[in-house]
Amino acid sequence: MPKFFISPVFSLQEQAVLFDGDCLELLSGIPDESMRLVVTSPPYNIGKSYERKNTLDKYLEWQDRVIGECVRVLHPEGSICWQTGNYVHAGSIVPLDIALYPSFANRGLKLRNRVIWHFEHGLHCSRRLSGRYETILWFTKTDEYSFDLDSIRVPQKYPGKKYFKGSKAGQYSCNPLGKNPGDVWIIPNVKNNHVEKTSHPCQFPIELVERLVLSMTRKGDWVLDPFAGVGSTLIAGLKHGRRAAGAELSSEYCEIARNRMAQFMAGSLRSRPMYRPVYDPKNAGRSMTTPTAGKAAEEQFQLL
Repeated sequence: MPKFFISPVFSLQEQAVLFDGDCLELLSGIPDESMRLVVTSPPYNIGKSYERKNTLDKYLEWQDRVIGECVRVLHPEGSICWQTGNYVHAGSIVPLDIALYPSFANRGLKLRNRVIWHFEHGLHCSRRLSGRYETILWFTKTDEYSFDLDSIRVPQKYPGKKYFKGSKAGQYSCNPLGKNPGDVWIIPNVKNNHVEKTSHPCQFPIELVERLVLSMTRKGDWVLDPFAGVGSTLIAGLKHGRRAAGAELSSEYCEIARNRMAQFMAGSLRSRPMYRPVYDPKNAGRSMTTPTAGKAAEEQFQLL
């Protein structure tokens, strides 16, 4: 079996591309309208180790340049999925999906969904409510866009439900392939006990990207991540027979991404399967859910 090759420069003949450097440099070498899906989670300009914090205006100007290039390389039937959280300054938050919306709308893109990604763990705030969701803005370039709902259906809540009157009385009332997953996705984020955890502080779970890849592309299509991090988007694309390209400014994260992609192709990369139920601590036994603050707390717990 030939060794899996990850090209350091872009070419339409490659299967996988990972550019170690600025995404604008990678984008400049990608032909117009050649990418079927752009999926990314850009830096939030909050001073993480992998970014340089700037004023909000300058950050938005920089993002606008990147978005402009992503729109240029996007296929007419393609989609852009921009996953964001909040910019935080002096205790005040700015929802970045709202701030970035004009960059897409002013270029004629149409917002199809604002997907809420909900997770249970994150920062523990003391002067505001702890954030437990981020958003994915799904834009399309035209009204003739690729979307395969059947590939991402989830189990029906009431699979045995039937029509009780009318011409369909007695027939099953739900789609046998499953239900539409909706626009609120409950998927664990990658924290310390997650099987995919690396040294990156804010990495994507692979299964989050898989839903986008499966529903918005076909086998052989290109998936692009201009802020590739440790390669979760690229792995999700390769996993389902797509071509994958990305750029990452941090050489450290680039190396991790290369290793993870190679491990995936060798069949040794551990990842959380799609649609696995969210972990319930009650299934771990009483030691994980019983309060330890004395008899009063134990009595209160019994009431729950």
